[in-house]
Amino acid sequence: MRKTALIITALGLLLTAAAPSQAEVTLDGFLQGLYGARLDEDNPTSTEHTASETRLQLRAEHFGDRAEFFGRLDFVWDGSDTVEYDWELREGYLKFRLGKYFDFKVGRQILTWGTGDLIFINDVFAKDYRSFFIGRDDQYLKAPQNAIRAEFYHDIGSLSLVWTPRFEANRLPTGRRLSYFNPMAGDIVGTGLGDEFYFDPPLPEPKFENGEIATRFQRTVGNFNAAVYFYKGFYKNPMAMDIASMTAFYPILNVYGASMRGAAMGGILWLEGGYFDSREDKDGDNPFIPNSSLTGMVGFERQVAANLTVNGQWQFDYMTDYDIYKAQQPEGVFVRDEVKHLFTSRVTKRLNMETVTLSGFVFYSPSDEDAYIRLSAEYKYTDEITLMAGGNIFDGNYANTDLGRFAINDNAYVKITYGF
Repeated sequence: MRKTALIITALGLLLTAAAPSQAEVTLDGFLQGLYGARLDEDNPTSTEHTASETRLQLRAEHFGDRAEFFGRLDFVWDGSDTVEYDWELREGYLKFRLGKYFDFKVGRQILTWGTGDLIFINDVFAKDYRSFFIGRDDQYLKAPQNAIRAEFYHDIGSLSLVWTPRFEANRLPTGRRLSYFNPMAGDIVGTGLGDEFYFDPPLPEPKFENGEIATRFQRTVGNFNAAVYFYKGFYKNPMAMDIASMTAFYPILNVYGASMRGAAMGGILWLEGGYFDSREDKDGDNPFIPNSSLTGMVGFERQVAANLTVNGQWQFDYMTDYDIYKAQQPEGVFVRDEVKHLFTSRVTKRLNMETVTLSGFVFYSPSDEDAYIRLSAEYKYTDEITLMAGGNIFDGNYANTDLGRFAINDNAYVKITYGF
């Protein structure tokens, strides 16, 4: 409780300092209950509850003539496994302008760019897949990070530069409430019998050279918003293995990419691509570090009937030095194709004067032979109260594919939210 009091006090001091004496400060938030249970009886985790939490989020915001302050603070009581209380400062930043052309955002923030719908190529900022897989609000897919963001605006376009001093990794299933495939065990594992399979790989050392740098230049080209990107940092998932210590780690990565998004054919069309330059395995001859790859995506969305919107995406991923990679794989395990394909589709239908929203999202990879389905039904009972029920369904013929590694984490959940 002492830490909570200190955090609230610190936010109050920041808000007071950022806002003039006569400024208006906006305060709001929500109270939410989320309860979920798994549908697979043979899951090796220690609990049958994927979610059993009460969450309070508080938001504070101030817009001034020269600066903006925004804070978002979550308090959570979680009883899905061991009963625990926690809090997280999801956002706490100061945004201000210098001169006519420069904007700065400094502090803890949610960062996003790119064009895809739940497919991320040049969006190299941290994701929280633990939240995504158990039914938390979509906002929790993006993990916060401490960063400095600078933007330069000009008639020819805008340039963004993001520096994250301390690398922020994706939040992946750890084996506690969601199981995962462990290549050393050769099977899907959890922490049902203890912490042997608790997944917590070490982050890169906190050195200046290990900070992340992401840049984007964008401008309008006809009906399209076009952008080019560069990223210098690490793979967001621990995709490499140190054989000496038998420890997973985050290999060094550069990403070079481009995208376009705009109105076309009565809907919205987007294209995006990127080259993932694996800096620690440039020749593709180290079987314990991922090869470089070229990935691209095309997507289209359109309203096909009243209150019915449908989109579709196709992504390909081409691995370089594939012959070397394939020759190094042990016998008896699934080996991915040189070109991996992923198809997705989102369908959204609104009913009853848009108070009811039905949504379905499907990921399917014919090359990996795996799939992931997200279903939800939301009812806006009043302006303040929203009810939701949903489910997450995984399937895969092989345990070591991107989606197959979570194949026995099927779950259903209910959620009630009171906004204020």
